[in-house]
Amino acid sequence: MSGLQVVPKPLLAVLKGERQSVPPMWLMRQAGRYLPEYRALRADKGGFLELVYDSSAAAEVTIQPLRRFGFDGAILFSDILIVPYAMGQDLWFEAGEGPRLAPILAETDLEALKPDFGRFEAVYETVRQVKAALDPAVTFLGFAGSPWTIATYMVAGQGSKDQGAARRLAYADPARFGAIIDAIVEATVVYLDGQIRAGVEAVQLFDSWAGSLAPLQFERWVIGPNARIVEKVKALHPDVPVIGFPKGAGAKLADYARGTGVDAVGVDETVDPHWADRALPEGLPVQGNLDPLALIAGGKAMEQAVDIIRAAFANRPHIMNLGHGILPDTPIDHVAALISYVRERETA
Repeated sequence: MSGLQVVPKPLLAVLKGERQSVPPMWLMRQAGRYLPEYRALRADKGGFLELVYDSSAAAEVTIQPLRRFGFDGAILFSDILIVPYAMGQDLWFEAGEGPRLAPILAETDLEALKPDFGRFEAVYETVRQVKAALDPAVTFLGFAGSPWTIATYMVAGQGSKDQGAARRLAYADPARFGAIIDAIVEATVVYLDGQIRAGVEAVQLFDSWAGSLAPLQFERWVIGPNARIVEKVKALHPDVPVIGFPKGAGAKLADYARGTGVDAVGVDETVDPHWADRALPEGLPVQGNLDPLALIAGGKAMEQAVDIIRAAFANRPHIMNLGHGILPDTPIDHVAALISYVRERETA
């Protein structure tokens, strides 16, 4: 009986604990505004939400950076606020201002939401279309925002510098805030389950505002809810790796890794990678943590930063990535240079 040839997937192998001599690579926000082909497509569609909800266009955006750079991972093009939108919260994008939600101001606001998980379906269709077109060596990553970060937008109605509205509510009325978190957990599990069923091979939880919380609040609103999501997703899909990315966690990063049960942890650019290697559980795969501004600088500055990161994580499974999303003014040739530099410098 002739068997099908199995194509190696370096990124997926790292997420499952296998160290590679050349770290596989993808970049957060690799599908986005630094690419002229993305800007052209977004202008044609007229708006961000219109682009997300056009599955064929969103699939094209997902694949664009793969076509240009040959990354080892594709990250689904969507937005973290699709979850509160599917929970029934109004969502729109203000030109030049970013996303807006109708804020949860009163105790009855959460109860008044009418969930419509059918709003996830266009995203699942994007996944199916990308999956059908993707190089078999590329690992397909899905994602969702983590509950704390999503809650900050749901409570304030928009992003803020200090997440003050959500932090105040969490202290003043933890039961009410906990109900918001619980609802986000359940919706997120539905969303990730659907992405996995449609074809993604691993998922990342983005906790972009994790760094704004005091230690006890971090344990309650970051570690606890993410642990519940990981447990529930693993019960449904035990072989699908989960990456946790608690931006700004700093010294709380090791507690996050141990407490959530994630399969890999993303490290932001403010963390010393040598410290992270010592503090994190032995053998846990790590992702990161090149400063997006070092990528913009390029040349020796970028190469030196890459060398430090690779030396720090030389003895554990590692995915080369940025410490946060790629910035819109990043030169395209610097991205190409980064890929060449990483792939040409094999370590033992």
